[in-house]
Amino acid sequence: MKDLWGVLARQRDYRLMLSAGLISLIGDWLLRTGLAFQVYVLTGSTLASGGLLLASFVPPVVLGSLAGVFVDRWDRRTTMIVTNVLNALVLLPLLAVRDESAIWIVYGVVLAQSCLQQFFSPAEQSLVPVLVDSEQLVTANALNGQIRDIARLVGAALGGVLAALGGLTLLALADAGTFLIAVVLIAGMRHRRGSTPQHDEATAAEEAGGAIRRLRAEWTEGLRLCVAGQAMRLLFVFCLVTGVGEGIMSTLFAPFVSSELGGDGTAYGLIVSSQAIGGIVGGLVAAAIGSRLPAATMWGVGAFFFGLVDLTLFCYPLISDSLIPAFVCMIVVGLPGAFTVAGMMTVFQNLTQDGTRGRIFGAITATESVAVLVGITSAGFLGDAVGIIPVLVFQGLGYVVGGLVILSRRQVLAPRPEPAPPLTV
Repeated sequence: MKDLWGVLARQRDYRLMLSAGLISLIGDWLLRTGLAFQVYVLTGSTLASGGLLLASFVPPVVLGSLAGVFVDRWDRRTTMIVTNVLNALVLLPLLAVRDESAIWIVYGVVLAQSCLQQFFSPAEQSLVPVLVDSEQLVTANALNGQIRDIARLVGAALGGVLAALGGLTLLALADAGTFLIAVVLIAGMRHRRGSTPQHDEATAAEEAGGAIRRLRAEWTEGLRLCVAGQAMRLLFVFCLVTGVGEGIMSTLFAPFVSSELGGDGTAYGLIVSSQAIGGIVGGLVAAAIGSRLPAATMWGVGAFFFGLVDLTLFCYPLISDSLIPAFVCMIVVGLPGAFTVAGMMTVFQNLTQDGTRGRIFGAITATESVAVLVGITSAGFLGDAVGIIPVLVFQGLGYVVGGLVILSRRQVLAPRPEPAPPLTV
C-alpha cells in the first residue's frame, strides 16, 4: 500500500484530478443508465434505445483523432475545465423533453457530450504523466481504472433511482451538478503548462497563414506516430484486435446469458455489474504493486489471464448450465482487467512525448472505435451463422494471444521515448 499512499498523499494535483474524474464519471453512468430507461419508457422502442449507442459512437470515429491535435496545442487543465462546463450546459435541453416527440433532443445531447469527451479524455491521459513521478505511473493509471469501476457501481444504481423519481429533469440536473463539482476541483490544481516549442512553431505557422496546412500536418502526424516503431505498432494492433473483441462481447453477451445460460434480464444485469466488484479489488492490487512490476509485464500478464478467464466463462456452459460460474468469472476477471488497463496505458505514456500524446491517443481511440463497430456488425451476422459461443471464444483468444505476444516483446516496450520528428508544412 506504500505506492498507493505515495500517489494519493503526496501528489495534490493528481488527487484533485482523480476526485474530479470520479465525480463526473458517476454522473456519466447516472445519466447513461437513466437515459436508457427513460428513452424506452417514452418510446417503447428498442430501436430508439439503440440510437443512444449510435449517437455516442459516432464522435470517437469522426472526431477522435482530430480532437487530439487541438489538445496538444491547448493547456490541458483549461481544456478539462472548459469541457466540463460545456458538458453541464448541454444537459439543459433535456429539461424540455416531455414526450416521444422531443426524443431528438436526447440524441443531440448524447452526441454533444460524446464530442466533448473526445477533447477531455486525451487531455486527462496526457496530464497524468506530468502530475506524478515516472515510478508512480502504473499506480496512478491503476487508480484511474479503479474509479471507473466505482463510478459504474454507484452511478448505475443512482441512475435507475433518479430516473424513477424525477425522470429526465432530475437526471440532467444531477449530472450537471457532478460536472460543476469537477470544475471546482480541477480549478484548484496548481499545474500550469507554459509555452512549448511545438506550440511556438504552431503559432508561427498560423501567423504565416498556414493554419489549415498545419492542422492537417499535425493530424496526419498523429496517425503516423500510431504505427511508428515496433512498440507503437504492437500497441496499435493490440487495441484493434481487442476492440473487435469488445464489439463482439457487447453484442453477444446478453444473448449468451439468455440462450446458453438460461438467465433472465435480472441475472444479466447482476452478472454484468459483478465485474465492477472485481475491478475495484483489482485496481487496488495493481495500484499497490504498481512500482514492483514493469508496465509491459503487467500488461502482458493481465491480458493473458483476462483471456483465459473469458474463455472459461464462454466454454463452461458446454458442461454446466449453472449461473454461479458466470458470476465468479466476471468477478475474477476484474483483477487481470485492471492489470491490463494500467500496464497498457503506462506503456503508451512512456512511449510518447508530452506535446504529441494527445493526438496519438485520439488517433488510437478513433481506430479502436472503428474496430468496436466492426465487432458489433460482424457479431450480428456470425452469431447466427456460426453460433454464439464460437464467436465469443474469438474475443478470449484475442487477449490470450495478445498477452503472450506482449510478454515475448516486453523489452521492445521498455520506456524509451523517442523525439518526435519535425513536422513538415
